[in-house]
Amino acid sequence: MHHHGYTWLGSAHELLKDGPRRPLHPEFRSSKVVPLECAHWLLKPTSFVQGTWSDAQQAAAWFGQQVRASAVAFASERERDAIRLSEAVARAGERAASGEDAVGGWYLTGQRFLSVCLIACSPHRLRPEIPCPVGTAEGINPVPGTPTA
Repeated sequence: MHHHGYTWLGSAHELLKDGPRRPLHPEFRSSKVVPLECAHWLLKPTSFVQGTWSDAQQAAAWFGQQVRASAVAFASERERDAIRLSEAVARAGERAASGEDAVGGWYLTGQRFLSVCLIACSPHRLRPEIPCPVGTAEGINPVPGTPTA
């Protein structure tokens, strides 16, 4: 079991367009907008994978880095709170440790939206038929330069 990291930062209006967020849509594979179903990230090109981890705490640390990097732009002051952010990262670590997806989404200023996802892989609990997007070798074939300890 390992997790792949994905992020999307874009116009909140793009989230309203369901078509490109569904696997059967012709633009699905090339569209970087977050899929409607989290497991469908695994159907996207390998180049969309921003990291791969077999260690849940390392995956959660990456999750936290992504969230904190954009926190200053969160539309809600409440969401910017350092304690609240730390709790979100801790929950991401707990979910990853239990083999689940860890997903977060935040509205940012300027009508933007940030999605940060850790998607469980090999197999995904709800979609075991979806293969690992980066291949497998003893359960993990990491993206170059990505920690997998």
